Amino acid sequence: MTFINTVRPDDACNEVREMYERQQDFWGYVPNYAKTFSHRPEVLARWGRLLAELRRPADDRRFELVTFAAAHALKNSACSLAHGKELALIIGEDSVVAIAEGREESVLPADEVAIVRYARQIARDPRRVTCGQIDSLKMHHNLDDADIFDIAAIVAGRCFLTRLLDGLGCEADAAFLSLDKNLRDALSVGRPICQRPLEFLPAKDAA
Repeated sequence: MTFINTVRPDDACNEVREMYERQQDFWGYVPNYAKTFSHRPEVLARWGRLLAELRRPADDRRFELVTFAAAHALKNSACSLAHGKELALIIGEDSVVAIAEGREESVLPADEVAIVRYARQIARDPRRVTCGQIDSLKMHHNLDDADIFDIAAIVAGRCFLTRLLDGLGCEADAAFLSLDKNLRDALSVGRPICQRPLEFLPAKDAA
């Protein structure tokens, strides 16, 4: 659900239906966050293009690690659940729970621990990032200036999406209720998971 009225899949047409079709092709249903963009589908399209460019220089592991750390720090359940689930496919559910609980040093190498903590700092209070922190990333963790830019840009992009969704009351999809309870509880850091059934587009001949 959201605090604003959105276009139901049964009523979607033109650009909104096309947007819902793309989302359903990826998720298997029409996700709540996509409905939030139903009044401005082009904004979601432009966000998608920006997101693709933000993640292009990073491998999947780093992108999901940074995105999850940011989403969890921003206390957005929808993004934390979505990217925690993806990260778990790479490093395992127990490791994701450890990161969520602030125990990343027990499951990650030192360079990734530093990356997670930098991402969290940007998400929580970027004004407290120091030059010394950046120098440490370069001197002790083999990151260059482009790497550091990429991390900051991924976090900044996530701030845009989470603030928009939370500001409109968007909840994580009911599909996340199927996650293991320990993982689900660790990643549900903000608004509760929606209890409403998933929604699907009607077939075109029925639209």
